[in-house]
Amino acid sequence: MNQEAIRRLDALFGSQLCLLLTAHRRLAEALGSRAPSAEPTGVVFIKLVEQGATVLASAAVRRAVARVGRDRVFFLVFEENRAILDLLDLVPPANVLSLRSSSPGAFARDAAAALLALRRARVDAAVDLEFMTRAPAALAYLSGASRRVGLHRFDAEAPYRGDLMTHRVQHNPFLHTSQAYAALVEALGCDPDDTPMPKFVPPPVDADPPRFVPEADELARVRGLIEELAGRVPDGPLVVLNPNTGDLIPLRMWPASQFVALGRKVVEAFPTATVVITGLASERDGAEAVRRAIGSERAICVAGRTTLRDVVVLYTFADVLVASDSGPGHFASLTDIDIVVLFGPEAPQVFGPLGPRAHVHWGGLACSPCVNPYNHRSSPCTRNACMDVHTPDGVFETVAACLAARRPLDALLRGGAA
Repeated sequence: MNQEAIRRLDALFGSQLCLLLTAHRRLAEALGSRAPSAEPTGVVFIKLVEQGATVLASAAVRRAVARVGRDRVFFLVFEENRAILDLLDLVPPANVLSLRSSSPGAFARDAAAALLALRRARVDAAVDLEFMTRAPAALAYLSGASRRVGLHRFDAEAPYRGDLMTHRVQHNPFLHTSQAYAALVEALGCDPDDTPMPKFVPPPVDADPPRFVPEADELARVRGLIEELAGRVPDGPLVVLNPNTGDLIPLRMWPASQFVALGRKVVEAFPTATVVITGLASERDGAEAVRRAIGSERAICVAGRTTLRDVVVLYTFADVLVASDSGPGHFASLTDIDIVVLFGPEAPQVFGPLGPRAHVHWGGLACSPCVNPYNHRSSPCTRNACMDVHTPDGVFETVAACLAARRPLDALLRGGAA
């Protein structure tokens, strides 16, 4: 199922499920339900979708690991989004519980198995990292965890998620997502009657995301693919473009024609540069169209020929990535590549990639950001002018500045002339 189908199912059935479980909670409390332990001994994070946001949760996961130990931290995620957790290696692979989203039946069966595993492991704390959907709130309650931390709408006109959290946190739209996630973990130790949470200074934005270091064979394989498609060993800068031709949130897409214009500028201005077009297998046709339209033998397309891990390996030896606000910008923050990210319907102050090499373009229109937890990321916008404000000339200036800053240093590190 795609994200829109998941959203509709969540809206259709999630409210009723949360209402039913809230009634169950009230009855259990009236009968004297189990009190939470003095200190959590096992934590499960629930973040089913958005692999990029999972990168932003890495500081929160590390805080939980420091609190209860790596072997006692679990993660619940959709199967198709598991790859980033395996790459981050924050929790043991056996502790990543993946759910299929291919059908409601498959999801229900996998969810039942995962919840049983969490109960057998006696996980007593659940951290719901979702800002909108109801299923994670229900899963947190059904996990058997006596401490449950997550967003509660209180008086806000946000999606109804029942009253399933023992530690109820009020959404703060002015916090960066990495701070909001870390604050959820810190709220585990707060007084559950102190609502709304959290009443403490939030931790700073995580400026040091995990570092990804590829294995030698991975590096050789991805380099070999680039050389095969280029028909040569690239001896100049590598500029990666991720057009998101199949983006699940179309409002944040920069038009493919703009990526074409940017690619042309790069190959014209830098005679030794290679432009690499990336994308999912489902985006291959659109990515290939961008490559052909650039009209240069120094533009190649790897869309559909790489795994997520392969793409992050590529980032470790490429120079610059240009992408709209999406997962690749966050994945790239695990490496030393310069990241140029184009924001529009969402705010970089909230979802911007981490690390010192992130360069954000944002128009700051009065109507932006227009997708948020209060509207279930469903905007009335029919013309994403917030993305039209980004011009190929403006983005190219940032790319050129990044290359100018990198290449002399690279040459010095290799022992060559600047």
